[in-house]
Amino acid sequence: MSLRARTVLAAVAALSLGTVACTETEQDRAEVQAEAAGDQAQDAAARAGEVLEAGAMKAAQAVESGAGKVAGELEENQSEAAAEGRPGAIDPATDQRVPAN
Repeated sequence: MSLRARTVLAAVAALSLGTVACTETEQDRAEVQAEAAGDQAQDAAARAGEVLEAGAMKAAQAVESGAGKVAGELEENQSEAAAEGRPGAIDPATDQRVPAN
């Protein structure tokens, strides 16, 4: 093999190695970026979950508060009805039903 052929072959080999090294570097960089993107996606999902959970908690608190208000009104109505002697009313203080006449 001539010196010129060997030089060309060496240059091609060097370029091939350089291309492989560049490709490996790019692959490493892409892997790091993919891992970072995965971490960011996981963080975003966790934040979204917290937002949903907080919303559900607020809704449950509103239902609980509303139910408490309704229960209070019903108790007040039953107390008044029992005090008036309306048949079927239950006195909340004693849990006794007002008898029918």
